[in-house]
Amino acid sequence: MTRPDNRGPRGKAEPAPRKARPTTHSNRARDSDADGDGNATQKLQKTLAQAGLGSRRTMEEWISDGRVTVNGKAATLGMRVGSGDQIKVGNRTIRARPEAGVPRVLIYHKPEGEITSRNDPRGRPSVFDHLPKISGARWISVGRLDFNSCGLLLFTTSGELANRLMHPRFEMEREYAVRILGNLREDQAQQLLNGIELEDGVARCVSVELRGGEGSNQWYHVVLREGRNREIRRLFEHLGFTVSRLMRVRYGPVELPARVKRGHSYELSADETRRFVKWLDAAQAAAEAPPAPRGRRA
Repeated sequence: MTRPDNRGPRGKAEPAPRKARPTTHSNRARDSDADGDGNATQKLQKTLAQAGLGSRRTMEEWISDGRVTVNGKAATLGMRVGSGDQIKVGNRTIRARPEAGVPRVLIYHKPEGEITSRNDPRGRPSVFDHLPKISGARWISVGRLDFNSCGLLLFTTSGELANRLMHPRFEMEREYAVRILGNLREDQAQQLLNGIELEDGVARCVSVELRGGEGSNQWYHVVLREGRNREIRRLFEHLGFTVSRLMRVRYGPVELPARVKRGHSYELSADETRRFVKWLDAAQAAAEAPPAPRGRRA
C-alpha cells in the first residue's frame, strides 16, 4: 500500500519514514491546551486549518485581515478557542474540535461514474456515499478525480493534513495508469517531460513509462507533481491521443492496495498514520530547507 519514498518497491503495508529531519511542525503537540475550567482549547488558526479552509499561514492572514470573528468580535492572532466559542468566517460558522490523537486517514478505490463532491445538482453518485460513517468529524477529500477517472482517493478527518498533502509548494507526486489508442513516439514522450503549454500554463510529467497493452491499446504510467483539472487528458489530447482509461495508483508514498476493490475503502491504522505523518514531516522539512552551501574547491 505504501512505501518509504516515491520510487521504492511496491506492496508495502505501511509507509516507512525517511531518516528524521528537523521539522517546522515539531511544536504542534503544544498547540492544544486546556483553560482553567478543563475545557480543551487550541489556537484559532489551527482550528480553521483543521476545518479545511486553508493552511495555518493563510488562516493567520485571514485573521489579520479581519475576516474572522469569535463570539461576535474580531479575532486576533494567537487567541485560543474551544468548543463553546462561536467562530465565523464571513457567513460560515466553524466548530472548534480540538484534536484527540492522530487524525484518521482513509484509502478509497473510486470507480468511474462518481463525483468527488458531496452535492451535485444533477444527482450523480458521490464518493462520499460509500465512505464509513463517523461521528464528531467529517471526511475531507485530498484532491479530486474527475467523473470518468478511477483509482486512489485519500480522505482524512484533518483539514490541516489535507492542505499539507495538496499544497503546491511540496509538489506531492501523483502516479497514474493511462490507456491510449496507439504508441507515443520518443519525441512525444520527451515533450511530456519537457513541458507542454496548456491554456492554464505549462504542464510537465516527472516520468513517462510504457507498461504494455493489447493490440493498439497501450498503457503508460505517468507521474505528475500537481493536480490541475483534467491535466493528463489535456496533455495527451495536445499530442493527438484520446485517453480511454485513467486510474490513479499512487499519491505521495501511498499506493492503491490490490486488495481494495472498486467502491471499497481501507482505513489506515493509528500506527500506519503516524508513520505516514512522520514521512510527510520529513519530506516537507527537506523541501523547505535552504540549499546546502557549496564547498570550496581545492
